[in-house]
Amino acid sequence: MRGDGELSTNKKAPATKPKQKKKKSKFSAGKAVLFAFIAGLVALICALGVYIFIIINGNKILKENADKLDMNEASHVYDISKNEVAVLARENREVVKPEEIPLKLQQAFIATEDRRFGQHSGIDFLGIGRALVKDVVARSAVEGGSTITQQLAKNIFLNNNKTFFRKATEMSIAVALEDNFSKEEILTMYLNRIFFGQNSFGIKAAAKKYFGVTDLNKLETWQMATLAAIPKAPSTYNPISHPDKSKDRRAVVLKLMQDQGYITDDERVKAAAVDYVAPKTATGKKDYLTYIDYVLEEANDKYGLSEEDVLTNGYKIYTTMDANAQKIMEQTFANEKFFQKDGPEQKMQGAMAIVNHKDGGLVGIIGGRDYVERGLNRATIPQQPGSSFKPIIAYAPALETGNYTPYSMLQDKEMNYNGYTPRNYDGVYQGQVSMFDAVKKSINAPAIWLLNEIGLTKAMQFSENMGIPLDKTKDRNLAIALGGLTKGATPVQMAQAYGAFANNGVMNSTHAIIQIVNDKGEQVAAYKPEQKTVMSPKTAWYMTLLMQGVVEPGGTGAAARFDRPVAGKTGSTQNVIKGLEKYNRDLWFTGYTPEWSAAVWIGFDKPDAKHYVSMSSGAPAVIFKEVMSKALAKTPMTQFTKPSGVADPVQPPKGVTDLKADYAKETRAVVLKWSGMGEGMTYQILRKESTDKDFPNEPMLTTAVTEVRDITVKPGVTYEYVVVPVNTNNNSTGDRSNAVSVAIPADSGTDPLNPQQGGKPGNGTSPNGTNGGLNGSGNGAGTGNTGNTGTTGNPNGNLNGGTGTGSGTGGTSGTGTGGTTTPPNSGTGTGTTGTGGTTSGAGSTGTGGTGTVAPGAGTGTPAAGGTGSGGGSVTGGGTTAPGTDPAGAGTQTSPRKTTVPTETGTDAAKPAGTR
Repeated sequence: MRGDGELSTNKKAPATKPKQKKKKSKFSAGKAVLFAFIAGLVALICALGVYIFIIINGNKILKENADKLDMNEASHVYDISKNEVAVLARENREVVKPEEIPLKLQQAFIATEDRRFGQHSGIDFLGIGRALVKDVVARSAVEGGSTITQQLAKNIFLNNNKTFFRKATEMSIAVALEDNFSKEEILTMYLNRIFFGQNSFGIKAAAKKYFGVTDLNKLETWQMATLAAIPKAPSTYNPISHPDKSKDRRAVVLKLMQDQGYITDDERVKAAAVDYVAPKTATGKKDYLTYIDYVLEEANDKYGLSEEDVLTNGYKIYTTMDANAQKIMEQTFANEKFFQKDGPEQKMQGAMAIVNHKDGGLVGIIGGRDYVERGLNRATIPQQPGSSFKPIIAYAPALETGNYTPYSMLQDKEMNYNGYTPRNYDGVYQGQVSMFDAVKKSINAPAIWLLNEIGLTKAMQFSENMGIPLDKTKDRNLAIALGGLTKGATPVQMAQAYGAFANNGVMNSTHAIIQIVNDKGEQVAAYKPEQKTVMSPKTAWYMTLLMQGVVEPGGTGAAARFDRPVAGKTGSTQNVIKGLEKYNRDLWFTGYTPEWSAAVWIGFDKPDAKHYVSMSSGAPAVIFKEVMSKALAKTPMTQFTKPSGVADPVQPPKGVTDLKADYAKETRAVVLKWSGMGEGMTYQILRKESTDKDFPNEPMLTTAVTEVRDITVKPGVTYEYVVVPVNTNNNSTGDRSNAVSVAIPADSGTDPLNPQQGGKPGNGTSPNGTNGGLNGSGNGAGTGNTGNTGTTGNPNGNLNGGTGTGSGTGGTSGTGTGGTTTPPNSGTGTGTTGTGGTTSGAGSTGTGGTGTVAPGAGTGTPAAGGTGSGGGSVTGGGTTAPGTDPAGAGTQTSPRKTTVPTETGTDAAKPAGTR
């Protein structure tokens, strides 16, 4: 309280403008706090509301759908005639109590599926957060983040759709389950409920199926981990269908168990190393098992329907199965007479697939002898196809180039391809064979030579188009011509590929399912035709002609022949075990009729020194015949039909069969004769010495005549000859003739350069083909001149026989020297008849001589007679040899100065003699 004095002393403040009041902020800090509080309260209320809703909704669903614990509706499978052939339902379930499940088995599943199982109340928010992040990144629902409780809720009440609405419902049911059951009960229900593949539901059924164990407490650590590995993808990770993938997944489970302290590192290593061996189980015989398994695989792979979906959702599945063909196939593979005796540890196995090549429908399939449900389907397991792959990798690609026909001649020789030296199975090589014979007799060398000619890139692309992709690096070698592939091919793939040959080059995708409808009649899945043209109709038709020869008598697949049109190819792969190379590892027959194509494989799953194929390579062809003939017995017979606009290949001459060869000692020449094969034909003459392995590629002479002489032979050498006919209209070659052999005697030692004296014909020389005019020296009163030999054709094409004249006076025998002729390099010649020489005295008329001719590059037109004759006379007994000129022209180097007897036989294209 102030006093009055104090107030009197205060001075009045000077007048100032009043201060403006500051505007108050519209959103103060206090309001922000208040807003946050209210928002949090609302969020809490909402969260509580949501939680209450989840609890209420989950319990409501749990109560309303308690009957979901029962079996769902079975699915039904129908054949091509819409007859029911199988019922698919949940089977093979055995319920266990909590005390029957060992602790380590529980830990294996907890470590793998839900490591925080004991800490959450049905929902693992950490797991959900992780799933949300992955979903956002992927922009779709890809991660479940589900706990064991949620998985149980989904399996009992919901489907597999990954949507947020379904996830919320799943969470509400999971919370309800946690409220109504203990952790031990929830885990037990989960292990009894989940699907383990191979038609096994629940942990006990799975233990019996995969290990033959009925008491879960007797399971070993590696077995527990194997079982815990399956639920992620039962079709992929069950050890029967995919032992390698199962082992890899088992290793992941064991590592999780070690990381969470359930096992030691030593236990992990030992358990991870064990190799799975399926137990021998006695199962009741059922029909169509392989086909049904194929349907389940296709439903999963093509339409995203898991095995469990198919087994539980009451679907109607319509397929392309021919039930009769399927039964016949199963009966045949159950018959021991079609297979060799079982090995000490393994049974001989086999597989077969039949495809309707007109639409790609799978007619029938069998995956092995004594096949069991969800067993190893060998019809979808790649094997080495052997020679049955030749049509796909060599012959069809070659025909597709347009440079070859079924009659084309292919090299059949043992050759080295940059270090790769393949052999024919019998060690026999013919030099050349037609494509027909190469395919019919399955000769290796021509197929490899042909693949090398067309190129690996083109051939490998052709194979890929046919549905059999090859490794672009490891398979880039010529061994693929013999079916030596990195991965091999399956019977289903081979049947599909061969179907393109039967279907004018059009290949349809193989499928078993036509459509699937649910219990409401709504279509769930349907096949959409998938076809493509993989070769021209011409190539397909030519391949059918080629492979029809395989099943004819003398072909490797003759055992497949029955009373319908059939085409096909055999195949085998050699055993590589030392000492057992004469036996096989795999045997194949792949073939087709106008209706269906099929592939058969037989062998052992794990070939070794105790298990190899010792039966005939025709065994698969016998099975093919047995199945196909019976399966098609009630089907009207049809024929292979040549595509419109495709001409049949032109057949070349078959070949000369009566080639003869003789050695003419007086002329030192080999005379070859054979019968002609009609107009428009020429003949290639091949010669080799007996020490040579094969005939040369190029002929020593091509001629149009059917008699020639070879004067280039050497004394003391044995020669072999063959003749190959060639059709000049299309350049197609026929088969080689019969081979003939001629042994040339050793030389007597006479020197042909030394003239012979009186009483014998003289040996004259005329290396340049000029008129012979050499005088013989007589021992009597006079000298006799020999008759002039005929002149040979000049380079301009004239070949005129000169007039031989001779005169002489009486005396003793003179020695005349006749001339040999040397034809010019080229040209066309016509021979004129020589006039006879005159004689006087007592001399005798000389005998006719022959000008020697070597083959050349020119052509000649034969003159009438073509010989010059002259009766040159000499005084005394001397004889002369007048010259003769064969029509023709060519080059010649005169090997010896010898007059030889008359040589007949002319060639309009080549000289008659061969040298």
